[in-house]
Amino acid sequence: MFPIIPANSATGASGQKGIFGFGTDGSKYAETNLVSNTGVVSSDVAGVGTPRQGLAACEYGTGLGIFGFGQSDGGMQSMSNLVSNTGVVSSDVAGVGTARNANAACGYGGDKGIFGYGYTTGPGTNHSMTNLVSNVGVIASDVTGVGTARRALAACEYGTGLGIFGFGYTSGNVSMTNLVSNVGVVASDTAGVGTAREGIAACTYGTDNTTGIFGYGHTGSLSSLTNLVSNVGVIASNVTGVGTTRYGLAATQYGGDKGIFGFGSNGGYYSVTNLVSNTGVVASDQAATTGTARRACAACSF
Repeated sequence: MFPIIPANSATGASGQKGIFGFGTDGSKYAETNLVSNTGVVSSDVAGVGTPRQGLAACEYGTGLGIFGFGQSDGGMQSMSNLVSNTGVVSSDVAGVGTARNANAACGYGGDKGIFGYGYTTGPGTNHSMTNLVSNVGVIASDVTGVGTARRALAACEYGTGLGIFGFGYTSGNVSMTNLVSNVGVVASDTAGVGTAREGIAACTYGTDNTTGIFGYGHTGSLSSLTNLVSNVGVIASNVTGVGTTRYGLAATQYGGDKGIFGFGSNGGYYSVTNLVSNTGVVASDQAATTGTARRACAACSF
């Protein structure tokens, strides 16, 4: 008889641990901070790859992750950095697709990922194009955008192999969403629910990994509001915020069924975190991590 292995117990199982990476406090960083399966954030791990801000990250494959795009001191980038199933970040992989920042990313299809939307300079332009990530971490060329072009949005998985992009900034803050099918096709805009805001973060949570949460951001003033995502991709109305109001933070799943928001800015730079239970309840601020306080970082599970 073969032993029965509980879900998420195997080596390399997805969603057990997380990683925050890159960002800025006026200087750009490539440092990372690992998240344990109990939600403990590590001190800084020396950066690998080009320091940058405003990038995005998602899981792919089985227990792997990828950081991509962003803005370095040299301008907008399309490079990526792979994350192993032990949280080790690779050196830069040559970029594919339009170089940009303030985009978002999430998994889809069970083992693939998608980067979408974002901003380029010269002149400043919001985008809606996407770039698919294969189950071996290869980023594809641009797919023509669907939905309203915008930046400073967020994305997460929901349902079974599905994803959702939401919120962001066009010529003002928006709350619209765009669903992602299990083959990576992005749907047209769904009317927004909840307070329109930018600089928001999102992650998956829940015992069956089919629900998500968007949280925090800038509404015109700083916010700690959250909005839950059902297993059919419906965004719920605002839930009163908990923790330090801030924007430019990041979020990731951990522990197989929980989430964590971390870092960000509200005039200063923060390394505080807020844990999300497997029922979507956000906890008060955890003591600041020993990591570098910063904003415009990214996070994913692995």
